[in-house]
Amino acid sequence: KAGDKGRVYRLMKALYGLKQAPRAWYTKLDNTLKMLDFKKYALEQVVYTRTNKTSTLLIGVYVDDLIVTGTPKKEIEFFKIQMQEKFKMSDFRLLAYYLGIEVTQNGGEISIKQIGYANKILKDTGMIDCNDAKIPMEPGLKLTKLTEGRYIDTTEYRSLIGCLRYLLHTRPDLSFSVGLLSRFMQEQHMKAVKQVLRYIKGTKDYGITYGHEGGNKIQGYSDSSYGVNTQEGRGTTGIVFYYGNSPISWSTQKQGTVALSSCESEFIAATAAATQALWLKRLLSKITNTKEEKVTIYVDNKSALALMKNPVFHKRSKHIDTKYHFIRECVEKEDMMVKHISGELQRADILTKALPRIRFVTMRQLLGVKDLLQHDRD
Repeated sequence: KAGDKGRVYRLMKALYGLKQAPRAWYTKLDNTLKMLDFKKYALEQVVYTRTNKTSTLLIGVYVDDLIVTGTPKKEIEFFKIQMQEKFKMSDFRLLAYYLGIEVTQNGGEISIKQIGYANKILKDTGMIDCNDAKIPMEPGLKLTKLTEGRYIDTTEYRSLIGCLRYLLHTRPDLSFSVGLLSRFMQEQHMKAVKQVLRYIKGTKDYGITYGHEGGNKIQGYSDSSYGVNTQEGRGTTGIVFYYGNSPISWSTQKQGTVALSSCESEFIAATAAATQALWLKRLLSKITNTKEEKVTIYVDNKSALALMKNPVFHKRSKHIDTKYHFIRECVEKEDMMVKHISGELQRADILTKALPRIRFVTMRQLLGVKDLLQHDRD
């Protein structure tokens, strides 16, 4: 009921400090930005843009917090003055901390990490002084839903998984292990969670760096694991997209249907990547006011690539759910390209399964997650 939802929200707000702004404030902000010639796109409701011959401004909105970027700098300063005439606002200058994410801007690079948030998780769980681990999950570990066995405190487990999921904003190397553990809730699974916490203890300083190298194109990597660590026989989809050389979007997700082969599992994963690719390229085009460029998706399964490009394989694929043939249509319309890549260079591999130590470290480096303290020293 509506009243129940309101009471739940107020309770959550009291417990976790959730921010809530009056509807009138949102309306005033939206109207003010539109008066200043900003546009809000249907693709992303929290982003406002204003582009002309001499300047480009981008505004990101979260409740009553605004992130402003663009060129030239004087346009940003003038925008701040305009907003302070309409609202009571504080200027925190160069972005350094936002929603638990620590931001460092130095030498033309922007780095994001969550060291403070990771320390808070370790402290709350009593793991701040634990021994560290080199990988978040052992490759041979099998997690199942047991019909017998002692269940744990569900509230504590869900809260911990929720905290770990928020850490994924800067740590895609944790995506598979945290995603897998979110499906379970028994004593054996808490032991696996503690392995993840021990890995976090040893890699608190890790994060992502964004630079100017690699150009302005978006490229993606799509991979899947067929029948790994799942009782239902469903594969796991791993997707990561890069802007230049830096990751901007990633996900690990259990597939919605059972595939009959690794080829079909890769085909399903590539379709999920295609939908994300279309959204990303259209959003980039709107934000930068440039022409949409074709996105390339790299897949390491040649049979799946043939299935995407050649409709003569209809007899072999007619049993696959119709929605998964979306990527074939995208390729035919030349909205995107799909290319083969060696499994050794498939960056999404780390998002689909638990890997041995050496392989995990190699793929983590390819993924773009690095020790930022060591990077700053170098």
